Amino acid sequence: MIFRTPPEDRPRAVPARLPLGRRPRRPRPRGAGRPTRLAALLALLTAATAGACSGSSGGQGTPLPRIAVQQTIGPGEGRLDLVVWAGYAENGSSDKKVDWVTPFTRATGCRVSAKIADTSDSMVALMKSGRYDGVSASGDASVRLIYGGDVAPVNTALLTNYGDIAPFLKDQPYNSAGGQMYGVPHGYGANMLMYRTDKFPQGLTSWKVMWDPDSPAAGNLAAYDSPIYIADAALYLKAHRPDLGITDPYALSDEQFEAAVDLLKKQRPNVVQYWHSYLDEIQSFKIGDIHAGTAWQVTANLARDQKAPVATTIPVEGATGWSDTWMVSSKAQHPNCMYRWMNWITTAKVQAQVGQWFGQAPANPQACRYTARGFCNTFHVGDAAFYKRVAFWKTPVRDCGDDRDDTCVDYARWSQAWTQIKG
Repeated sequence: MIFRTPPEDRPRAVPARLPLGRRPRRPRPRGAGRPTRLAALLALLTAATAGACSGSSGGQGTPLPRIAVQQTIGPGEGRLDLVVWAGYAENGSSDKKVDWVTPFTRATGCRVSAKIADTSDSMVALMKSGRYDGVSASGDASVRLIYGGDVAPVNTALLTNYGDIAPFLKDQPYNSAGGQMYGVPHGYGANMLMYRTDKFPQGLTSWKVMWDPDSPAAGNLAAYDSPIYIADAALYLKAHRPDLGITDPYALSDEQFEAAVDLLKKQRPNVVQYWHSYLDEIQSFKIGDIHAGTAWQVTANLARDQKAPVATTIPVEGATGWSDTWMVSSKAQHPNCMYRWMNWITTAKVQAQVGQWFGQAPANPQACRYTARGFCNTFHVGDAAFYKRVAFWKTPVRDCGDDRDDTCVDYARWSQAWTQIKG
């Protein structure tokens, strides 16, 4: 496994490579993630999460659900049911050499059953069912889960590797509330700009290629299929429309929100694919239907394995991104196995395995002792200054988090607007 550090004269390209020949398990389609059923799902989520999304800091008087914090880890229950992003709970079925689930079961006796979700909305809906013990939630789901009473506060004193987790990932608006952590950080990364190098041999340095109506990639763009993608438009406007006064792409006034929605509507005719499964996007880049688009680093790693001429970059405007958190269900039937899982998945060796397989920075920088040479430099592991350029996903709520008080547009309206944008 070889990871090459980008040359200094390149526009922050990230040409990391994963092992040739491996393929992650293809996420099975979920009804919640299919565009044909998106409107129905969003209507359900709007009703189910309106209260949960109303505030992340109590600024609107929204109380945190009273859920007890687990004090000890008792005997394992023999089973663990997870909701995960594809690639987060590998058991050797994708690649015999990629397996951190089987050793966990041998060590703890907890048999793992993982339900793959391909969108954060799917994760929220699945966790509300009460059938799962934990989830690898991104920031656009975690606040909804916290205020919806679907996840429990986490006792970090029971997490054996918590002290090794990068400090800038802790106590953030997307994984804590009321001064209490609601999970343990897992991995993080940026929503990159990916492009075909045969179409842009000089490289790209700006998101303009995505937003300019006269873009050379017009009609061949790919964009992430989620209401949270509205933040990408807001981030671009933050740099190019200073008159709007955007400071946080997830805390938008009515004027700022409408400007972002208008930009997305203008982009719509040039988008040929809205993706929620990164494996679908790989194929589109490979055959040349897509020339540029938002992507995860794992998308580029896999595309290059299939000989697609692609590169990635974080443009000058910065990027949105994710910091995923393992969270315990408030209705967990196997909470002791879930705590054992959180302790296992945050060990340095397992963090190295997951980070290199998926293509993300491990939350535990000690993982760099076990990664391939150049990997941690490429992904800027533990580099808080670098990741200040990345606006990590968080659930939009009415509480702006500043002197504007409760005047920002919440996730329910983001969801409604997204159905209108896509048409």
